[in-house]
Amino acid sequence: MYMLIGLIGPIRLLFQIYSWMIIAYILMSWFPQMRESAIGDILSRVVEPYLRPFRQIIPPLGMIDITPIVALFALNFIEMGVITVVAYLGGL
Repeated sequence: MYMLIGLIGPIRLLFQIYSWMIIAYILMSWFPQMRESAIGDILSRVVEPYLRPFRQIIPPLGMIDITPIVALFALNFIEMGVITVVAYLGGL
């Protein structure tokens, strides 16, 4: 039981890293040559599968794509849900 509580820190860290990866991927869209680099390719492979369902639901507003913002909010809610479940199972 108490071992689950020790997972809260690493779980939060993983969600934070993924959030920063999304933000870096968004910023790379301002510099097209960066998306064609090795780092851009890796970020694309990791981030695009998560962003794709949001892009299918939310249309772009002119030249502005708000799907990453919505995806970050959703990721935050998912993180809170996972942390709550782990804390509940851990007895907190």
